[in-house]
Amino acid sequence: MSELKEFIETITNIAAQGNVDDNINLARQTVKELNRFLYNTHDGIGTTYELDENRAYISDYHKYWHKHHKEILDLQIDESSCTLVADVLHDVFLRTNGEAFGYVYDRCGLSDEEVCHVRFLTANQDFRGSRNFAELAAIYKRNPDIFNLERISNDPQQFLNAINVSSLSQNDKRSTFAKSIANFVLSKNTTPYHLIELYNHDLIALKNDLINERGAGFKEKKANMFIRDMYVHGVWDNVTGFEQIDVPSDVNTMQVAMRTGIVKSAIPLLSSFMDMFSYQYNDVDKIVAKAWKRVWEIWCAHYPKEECLESPVLLDYFIYNTVGKEFCKNKLSLYECERGHHFSDHSPYKKNCPICEAESIAKRNALPRNQRGAIPILKTPCTHRNILPCTHPDGHIAIEHTDFYQKNLATPNFTECPFRELCDRNGKRSLQAPKSISIIGQTGWERAYATEESGGGGLMS
Repeated sequence: MSELKEFIETITNIAAQGNVDDNINLARQTVKELNRFLYNTHDGIGTTYELDENRAYISDYHKYWHKHHKEILDLQIDESSCTLVADVLHDVFLRTNGEAFGYVYDRCGLSDEEVCHVRFLTANQDFRGSRNFAELAAIYKRNPDIFNLERISNDPQQFLNAINVSSLSQNDKRSTFAKSIANFVLSKNTTPYHLIELYNHDLIALKNDLINERGAGFKEKKANMFIRDMYVHGVWDNVTGFEQIDVPSDVNTMQVAMRTGIVKSAIPLLSSFMDMFSYQYNDVDKIVAKAWKRVWEIWCAHYPKEECLESPVLLDYFIYNTVGKEFCKNKLSLYECERGHHFSDHSPYKKNCPICEAESIAKRNALPRNQRGAIPILKTPCTHRNILPCTHPDGHIAIEHTDFYQKNLATPNFTECPFRELCDRNGKRSLQAPKSISIIGQTGWERAYATEESGGGGLMS
């Protein structure tokens, strides 16, 4: 009998005994069974290969989810949506002369070799609050020896302290990453900048070795980001394989993919608490990268070569940084003052009503509209005072205060997200990207195990 069917029958039998709400004993049985099914392991449950070794399943639910998550989610790439997104991105390309896709970060005056050295040794540290390139470049300029390969290999913790990431999350993982990637370069008797020469300028060969280097922290996303940076900044030229580098999937590119409809699932995505060992997250991560590649392929097939990008990875900056972090965020604030004036603003901290001020009326407090029980003009998925710009006629107020708008890259400039009409048609604007719980360390799954007899267990915050 499948784990899920057995659980359903057990709950059905408990419910048949009476009204759970009126009988605390039935409630106890129900809660106990829920906890057992979701979070308790037991003898004979079987094992799965996780964290580099065979481990007992966390629970019967974990065992079932592992075997059936793909068919339950049924993740698919939607070809028609990919075509519509490709058309939108082509329009963005024309209106910005390609500049919307070309910016990565300021090199801060570093040479090609220095940019490569700093970025290579820190790309695998780029998660959960890590430092931007300008901060790292400043540290390098003050003391280049901090980035010495032998020094990092011998004392990775001093390197983490020096670049100010040791106080961030998952420090045990960071130390392993720092030491392993330094040893990777040292073992080849070269430097990060000259690595590409050892691989005959083949980006895919280098990428695969980085991904396969155990403990180096260069999984698909980090490797793609690093290679993109080296190409866009012109650090490495005359390379092959760039057209095979995918968009580095993250929560922003995932969310835009689902809201525009290029990736669809049979059910809304599960909470990370239900996604044991991040099976859902990993599957979404992979299919989103494939979906953005498909968008790029359609774009290239439908338009002249000079109106396309050289690689799907070049979609990343616009999709991730502009749409994901600026246009597709709850950045429009709705207000109502004490005299009943309604207005919108890009700031969530507005204190006074500008309408009253313009009419030379005494200052009136501005309160978020939802706190006064008002209903936004258009339906939105947000219950907080900030809403998506694309869900309100005043959305342009928020868009006009984004970094992208302020750079004046587009002619004419964008006053709304270019995907607005597509998302209106798709009707999935409320979809959220999946979240992943770390599977290593104090807050990870390896500390979550609990048997039916012992109780307790679970994740730590």
